[in-house]
Amino acid sequence: MKIAASLVDAPSGTAVHRLSPEPPPERSPDLTNVTPFLGIPQNELTPRVRAAIGALVEEVHRLRHELDEVQAQAAELRRLSDEDPLLPVVNRRAFVRELARAMAAAARYRQPGSVLYLDVNNLKHINDSHGHAAGDAVLAVVADVLTRNVRKSDVVGRLGGDEFGIVLTRADMAVAHVKMQTLSAAIGSTAARWQGTEIPVSVAAGCYTFHGLEGLAETLAAADRAMYSTKRNGS
Repeated sequence: MKIAASLVDAPSGTAVHRLSPEPPPERSPDLTNVTPFLGIPQNELTPRVRAAIGALVEEVHRLRHELDEVQAQAAELRRLSDEDPLLPVVNRRAFVRELARAMAAAARYRQPGSVLYLDVNNLKHINDSHGHAAGDAVLAVVADVLTRNVRKSDVVGRLGGDEFGIVLTRADMAVAHVKMQTLSAAIGSTAARWQGTEIPVSVAAGCYTFHGLEGLAETLAAADRAMYSTKRNGS
């Protein structure tokens, strides 16, 4: 410990010695792995050269840390730009991008994939009867059922106000049709609870299997038509 100062205590006039801890020694950067890279043997380093190299090493560490922070922030911004503002699923822009990737993979590996298109039934009536917050609760139920019942490789997105889509990777028509029926049944057996009231939830769904040779808009339109066919037939 070092004596920082001798001060006079005002009431008594006596000198009071106050102690302050020594500042911690500066950490010397490890130059073991740096100097061989520079071609300078350790025993030939002068104090000035050692200090300059040490400062350079510290600056590199600082810049690397800042780069890691910037990359983490960029990744978070990308995530937020892909996420639906209301639900924990991707938005339409991100969904279309992921569908395009799945279609490219289907063409490359000659293994089909499928897209499901789902429309929430009677959402306008629910909004008119119970308010838009109740409609949001219904959408949340649908999103929850979908995300809990697909694979990690699949993509769930909100395509519009009451429309959802799912990209099923490596899934032919038979697999997609079974998944569509399973999801529709799971949603139909789950009610949304809003202010003490249970609101029935159901969807109309359609599916389309792609091989990667179709156009992106054509693929989405085909799945949309299949969904509307189901809605018209009431099945």
